[in-house]
Amino acid sequence: MPSEEDPEDAARWSPLETDEWYAARNATTALRDVLTAAGMAREFPYLRADLNAFGHGLIELGRVSPETAERLAELLRRALLCSRGSEEAGDSCNRKTD
Repeated sequence: MPSEEDPEDAARWSPLETDEWYAARNATTALRDVLTAAGMAREFPYLRADLNAFGHGLIELGRVSPETAERLAELLRRALLCSRGSEEAGDSCNRKTD
């Protein structure tokens, strides 16, 4: 039987105190910050950190419109071009999107 001082006592365990929860929360915050900078935060109203039944961290993006998905795909495409140092990207790596 676990003692009162035992931190592994199932009655006191909280998934919100795990490394997986903090990793999911930090990743969600980082994604929200980028979406905000891109002017897309309002298009992801269901963005949140979560844990599955096994305690693995997950990021819930929610449903988005086709236009939002296309815009996100374009942002990712540009980011890939910039990270590869592609000449095809030209000055688009330094420009802000609308």
